[in-house]
Amino acid sequence: MINAIVGQSGGPTAAINASLSGVIRACRESGKIDTLFGSFYGIQGIFDEHFCSLFDVVPDENAHRSLELTPASALGSCRKKLPKPDDEGAETYTKLFEIFDKHEIKYFFYIGGNDSMDTVHKLSVWAKRINSDIRFIGVPKTIDNDLSLTDHTPGFGSAAKYLATSCAEMIRDTEVYTTDAVTIIEIMGRDAGWLTACSALARLTDGTAPDFVYLPEVAFSVDAFISDVKEALKTKHNIVVAVSEGVRDENGVYVGESSQSGKTDAFGHKYLSGTGKTLEEIVRERIGCKVRSVEINILQRCASHLSSKTDIDESVAVGKYAVELALSGKTGSMAAFERVSTKPYVCKCAEADLDKVANAVRSVPLEFITPEKNNVTDECLEWIMPLVQGEVSPEFKNGLPVHFIIKR
Repeated sequence: MINAIVGQSGGPTAAINASLSGVIRACRESGKIDTLFGSFYGIQGIFDEHFCSLFDVVPDENAHRSLELTPASALGSCRKKLPKPDDEGAETYTKLFEIFDKHEIKYFFYIGGNDSMDTVHKLSVWAKRINSDIRFIGVPKTIDNDLSLTDHTPGFGSAAKYLATSCAEMIRDTEVYTTDAVTIIEIMGRDAGWLTACSALARLTDGTAPDFVYLPEVAFSVDAFISDVKEALKTKHNIVVAVSEGVRDENGVYVGESSQSGKTDAFGHKYLSGTGKTLEEIVRERIGCKVRSVEINILQRCASHLSSKTDIDESVAVGKYAVELALSGKTGSMAAFERVSTKPYVCKCAEADLDKVANAVRSVPLEFITPEKNNVTDECLEWIMPLVQGEVSPEFKNGLPVHFIIKR
């Protein structure tokens, strides 16, 4: 028997199940894999031997299409950090590889972001250490678009489409009154501001965009922010600001840190929120006009009703390519995207070395940020725009979308 296993990890997206579908499709079509196990709750499911047979769970084209248009991680997720693949971590890896051998698993696929790629990298390092022939391949996923060695990440395009649409709609809403007001939109992004940059995409279509866009790539100054807003209020009544949750001052302190719990996840990342609310209170105190903050939160990663067709199609393709890499003998690699051109948009799948991907962060280039550090350039938006193209629609029942649910 030659079997494979796939898991999903980290924060979900609207396209993560499309990559899962791509893995299932390619494993089945290869004719070289007897059983494809789905590991519930990521790597934790392997420790627990909590699996399902995905060839049975997703039996036909209708099931595939439904899965591809369902948000979140159908297999469940986790944020479990593996120890270093050395003598101190030997007990953990010995147990995992005993389970792999028990179930005759020869191929391992893990769909996730930075921390998930760290997991795949560690497993491949241990496999090399013990001369295991199991192939370990990472499948990229993150709305943050901050993975290295790939042009962009699956899930980003759909999140970008939702954010650009929602921000344009909010701007329309704020324009109906003549009372001076400031609306602050807090958008996900701990270290990279790609998502926040997307808030301005509609600028290329009808000129609609936030007045100011602040990213974590540059130091945030409260005084400069207040000065920006005061100056803008001299010529218009309604000011809209988009800000990354991870903006920090020149000392590296999160702007919203005073309102945050200080708690961290298994990988040491602080749980962030409250940046918009903090800035709301500052505007109220120092300017005194009407002000509100909007935290979009998880809506930007689970709004599959507004997915990008480009994103869904590419997510399926990269899942399939991951299987091609494994079957060709590759290991310790991540399936990635390589952009051939932007106009016209042409992108192809490529192989990336996990040793250079794990734990690295790909930031928005400084040339994509205006000299004033309070907005993004048109060049930035032109780079993002191809990723939000095309519309897909899930099956509807009683007026509501139907989701593909795998019982865990």
